[in-house]
Amino acid sequence: MALFADTSGFFAISAEGDRRYAEALRFWQECIDAREELVSTNYVVVETFVLMQRRLGIAAARRFQTDVVPVLQVEWIDEPTHRSAVAATLSAGLRNLSLVDCVSFEVMRRLGLDRVFAFDADFQDHGFRCLP
Repeated sequence: MALFADTSGFFAISAEGDRRYAEALRFWQECIDAREELVSTNYVVVETFVLMQRRLGIAAARRFQTDVVPVLQVEWIDEPTHRSAVAATLSAGLRNLSLVDCVSFEVMRRLGLDRVFAFDADFQDHGFRCLP
């Protein structure tokens, strides 16, 4: 079964100073070695690229684009999915629940995925299992 990958996981494998770096990198390498099907969205790719560019520099964003994105099955978000996620975000009324996360939840449900490479408690709050 495929594994969804979130910005929080991508950032952890890229930021050597992150407290989760070693654990995340070990898990990521295990997924790559096992040829795990890794799924994400274009929204997560954009969010991750921007986060890395701003916090870690353009070299980190470039490594993400050249080393990580090619191994992903990127789900491109259509208008109905976007609208549904906007409605979910607004109806939740939570300041820290992002549109990107709500899009991820929609895609994961549509694809029947329940596991996510993430360090974001919002995924657990919405019924998904965060790994590692």
